[in-house]
Amino acid sequence: MSEQAVIVKFDYGSTNLDALFELEDQLEAVLNGGDVGEYDGHEIAVDGSDGLLYMYGPDADALFSKVSPTLRASTAIRNAVATLRYGSPADGVRESTVAVSG
Repeated sequence: MSEQAVIVKFDYGSTNLDALFELEDQLEAVLNGGDVGEYDGHEIAVDGSDGLLYMYGPDADALFSKVSPTLRASTAIRNAVATLRYGSPADGVRESTVAVSG
């Protein structure tokens, strides 16, 4: 089975990453011990302006359903949009995008 993904693009606006690290801890806690997937890490611009969060699992919809309340409640990220990828990265793999936060 192909591994699916939830990739969240967001605005951050700070070089202090404490709030981002706290969000990561929350995401790991939500996913810990479950079978929907795992949090894999982040990328953030050097100036702290924006970034990406990476999560992987067997079902992108189930994974997003599990993490979306935590993402929506977070004050660390703004203008977040999740891309749900239904397979490994390749041309033509089905994807959908979902607004997470305003």
